[in-house]
Amino acid sequence: MSLRWRLLLTLGLSFAALWGLVAVWLYSDLQDQVRDTLDQRLAASARMVAGLVAQLPDSAWQNTGDPVLSVPSSAGVACQINAPSGRVLMRTHGQFDDGLESPAPGFTDRDIDGERWRLFTYVQNGVHITTADRLVERSALQRNVIAVAAVPFAVALLGSLVVLWFGIRRGLRPLERLRGELSRRAPDTLIPVEIDDAPKELRPAVDTLNQLLVRTGETLAREQRFTSDAAHELRTPLTAIKTHVQLAKRLDGNEAYAALAQAEAGIARLQRTLEQLLLLARVEAGESHFDMAQATSSAIATAALADLPNGGRVGIHENGVAIPVAVPKALATAALRNLLDNALRHTRADREVSLAIEVKAARVTFVVCDQGDWPADRDTQPLTQRFWRGEASRAGAGSGLGLTIAAAIAQRFAGELAFEPRPGGGLAVRLSWPRAAPS
Repeated sequence: MSLRWRLLLTLGLSFAALWGLVAVWLYSDLQDQVRDTLDQRLAASARMVAGLVAQLPDSAWQNTGDPVLSVPSSAGVACQINAPSGRVLMRTHGQFDDGLESPAPGFTDRDIDGERWRLFTYVQNGVHITTADRLVERSALQRNVIAVAAVPFAVALLGSLVVLWFGIRRGLRPLERLRGELSRRAPDTLIPVEIDDAPKELRPAVDTLNQLLVRTGETLAREQRFTSDAAHELRTPLTAIKTHVQLAKRLDGNEAYAALAQAEAGIARLQRTLEQLLLLARVEAGESHFDMAQATSSAIATAALADLPNGGRVGIHENGVAIPVAVPKALATAALRNLLDNALRHTRADREVSLAIEVKAARVTFVVCDQGDWPADRDTQPLTQRFWRGEASRAGAGSGLGLTIAAAIAQRFAGELAFEPRPGGGLAVRLSWPRAAPS
């Protein structure tokens, strides 16, 4: 069942039930009002006759002759006047055997000649004046009044259902436009959905859908970039490994061992490139599967140096205070290790790379300074581009992803990565993150 019909049935049945209760209430109230109005008319008729009787002289009742008035028997009203002695002075219906005698003043119901009547008796100076309505006539009048009131009531109910139908159609029009927009789209279309005049209740759903489309597009772009990067970067190492293995088959002795050693070095480079690509893909995808255990600045520096084969060339300058950093230890260590590895590659073997830890306000900064040949006036923008390599990296085993990964990790955890050329040559790299809240 469509949402439109579901809303129409739900609201329509609710309206019908509510209007039905109101109709029952009005019917009961209308019956009471009609009965009270007819009773008041009956009592007023008796008092009016009493007023007329009071104006007649006493001698008028001496010779009344035939006390029966000529009133058609089909008339639904009747009247009877009794003297204080009980004698009937005048009445309208002579065919009543028992007359309209009432045992007490006020209203009463009686069966007269097989029909139900409503009587009212008024006493004035001993004279009993009784007026009566036939209940069949009253019921007919009530039915006519109710029928007159029910017609506009039914028209109003049907009209409200028709208005409700058009209101639901108009209210669901933005959903219909959204459905049409999505049905006309190609499966690979990821541009945001635009719905004009979308109500505020629908806007969060449209915004969430657009965010999902954006995230899906970013995920597909990352997957395509990863595939392209892997194809681009793995082709050369695989070709070199294949060449060295083929040479080893053809050569003997030391030359064969040398070719195998070259193939092993190519495999090591290939493994490192794959690890860097996978780490970068996970960081850019925003995965939450990393070990979120935080560490101090000193522990991060120690772990990064332990991963470097030539970490002894790094001189550490720290303030001696271990400051907790708001970033997972594994990722912080990987970022700092990449910075130190890059600095060592561009610094001569007889020179030192310095690592300083600074704490300012709410941030912890790792400063890595090398003594390479980076000119002071050269732009540092390409340093974080994928697979961009300096001269030393091209000649060595660098993958061109180390600084890119460091920048991605810094961005992921509200950090900053800045490069500052040094006056005497080389770079000063500043990697900072917020301090962790005390546990």
